[in-house]
Amino acid sequence: MTWLLDVSALVARLVQNHEHHFRVNVWWPGRSFAVCPITELGFLRVACALGSTMEDARTVLAEFFREEAPAFIPCDRRALDSAGITSPRKSTDIYLADLAAAQGWQLATLDAGITHPSAALIPDLAVQL
Repeated sequence: MTWLLDVSALVARLVQNHEHHFRVNVWWPGRSFAVCPITELGFLRVACALGSTMEDARTVLAEFFREEAPAFIPCDRRALDSAGITSPRKSTDIYLADLAAAQGWQLATLDAGITHPSAALIPDLAVQL
């Protein structure tokens, strides 16, 4: 199974002081991952909002690509192809879940509010240990 990372999952993985960094890292091993332009750009935006410079954020993202070698999927669907988009607040979430579903993948997220069959909440496995 390949997991398309949403922005929250990618940020939590790459920002060491993120509140869900440990949660994502416990869940991470042995999985196959993918990113797309939306998740890459979202990471850059959020990392900078959290205090990184653009240069530092780009370096972290480049290191992730080199070390983890995630698959890359272009955002090749039109927004209107995602019939489930009924709210502006969830438009990107539904788009990403539809993008993952079109590949037979799951969308890995930390957002419990995404109600899409292809969206999977990253569990807090540390609580279960």
